[in-house]
Amino acid sequence: MRALLIPIRRFLVEYVRNPANLLVLVLIPVVFVLVAAQPMADAAKLLGGTGVAVETATAGWASGFLAALAMYFQTCQANSADRRLVLAGLPAAKLVMARMVTGLLIAALVSAAALSTLFLRGQVDDPARVIAGTLMFAVIYVGIGTAVGSLLKDQVNGTVVILLVWILDVFFGPALTSPDRAEITRWMPTHYVTLWMVDLPSGHGGYLGDLGLSLVWVIAAVVGSGLLLTHEVSAHRRPNAASRPGRVAQAAESFRMGLRQYRRNPALWLLLVTVPIIFILLSKTITKEQYSVMRVLEDGREVDVRVWLPETHAGTMAPIAVASLATVAGLFIALNNREGDKRLVLSGMHRSTLLTGRFGEVAVSVIVICAASLAVTALVFPARQWPGFIGGTLLMGAVYALLGMCLGFILGRVTGVLIAFVVPFLDLGITQSPMLRPVPPELASLLPGYGPYRVLIDTGLSDKFDDVAGLLIGLIWVSGLSIAVVTIFVARTGTARHHRLTAGMPEPRRQTLVTGNPKESGAR
Repeated sequence: MRALLIPIRRFLVEYVRNPANLLVLVLIPVVFVLVAAQPMADAAKLLGGTGVAVETATAGWASGFLAALAMYFQTCQANSADRRLVLAGLPAAKLVMARMVTGLLIAALVSAAALSTLFLRGQVDDPARVIAGTLMFAVIYVGIGTAVGSLLKDQVNGTVVILLVWILDVFFGPALTSPDRAEITRWMPTHYVTLWMVDLPSGHGGYLGDLGLSLVWVIAAVVGSGLLLTHEVSAHRRPNAASRPGRVAQAAESFRMGLRQYRRNPALWLLLVTVPIIFILLSKTITKEQYSVMRVLEDGREVDVRVWLPETHAGTMAPIAVASLATVAGLFIALNNREGDKRLVLSGMHRSTLLTGRFGEVAVSVIVICAASLAVTALVFPARQWPGFIGGTLLMGAVYALLGMCLGFILGRVTGVLIAFVVPFLDLGITQSPMLRPVPPELASLLPGYGPYRVLIDTGLSDKFDDVAGLLIGLIWVSGLSIAVVTIFVARTGTARHHRLTAGMPEPRRQTLVTGNPKESGAR
């Protein structure tokens, strides 16, 4: 028992002592349960779903999102350490049990945070059912996060896969879409949990019923992830040796090495293609066939245009897909290289050439993401001005990729991923969305997606480009975020450069460089 309790305690300490984890325990429930619940309920009514069910289900969505990412990074980052513990003599079964118990305790913690926010929001009709449903959400996603962490060691791939599963589960699930499309959504992880939690019988639960099938998902998630963990820690394989870095002397070499890293990761390219396909095509499938009214600029004045909602909804999904993927790409390009960049500067590489290579990597990522999304969008959305629509999509990708780089230089992996998802969701999915309101609120103009989104609406729904202000706002964001990236990069690598310049110098001379005053150093 002691051999089991010690790892559990250490795993929990590792999670709790990171203040960012405690921050997101508050941030994510506030975003989903308090801020986004009502707009998503309105969107659900437009898509044929049930508005009241959405407001209750947000607690489960928040707990599942937190649990999946927490367990993914715990599993992925600790994989080598877990193998060493097994090699040192700790039984694999006890280590796996410790990991799974830790996951269940994290599930209880994130569920408590989500439920507290839900109960603060207002009265809940059936508290016991909501509490049980939220816990089942979290446990299922603990299993998903653990399974992805065992299978995918590249953190970009793993993060995108978890976000893809969560987005499909939530945005195309029974709460947001019409119950008439149950044949499409019943295979999703929390389909039956959602219906049971909000007390909407599915009618297709069979002999076990909705609760029974929900428990089957819970048990399968725990058992399946436990088996995967057991296989991982029992397979005494050596970790893959890191490839030797090539001789980097110019920005072109830095850029080439970054592209080589992408080439060695075919799963990333597959995700960049499949995520827009699923996200955009399904949005057309689940949208109720009806007309809607949206507002655009025509000759300098606002006019209302009548649009076919399934096509327009698919078109508005494209910028959300681009922004989310571009933010994650920029985040991990900065985050995965920030320590290595310090060493490269220390070895003598100029910061300007190194940063130019990083910008080149981001540019390639944005182009690939936008190309994949636009190729799918062209199948379902007839944009009126394709050149302008393509330019607006690239502008959106550039803004959010640069924002992701800023997050990657400042934040850790878990917090960075959470923020990288929350910002595009609140900005484009809630605040800027023309499906929820004809004109965005005044504060929307302060968000990064405002300018590019105005360009996309104008070029997608009108025959003449009028929204020059949106284009200028987007370009200002690109310039400002580029300056921010350069400033942060210089600040992070400046210390390393100073250590390189002063290494081996006599102490008086080194102190002179620090203080700028030879008298203070005792020099003659």
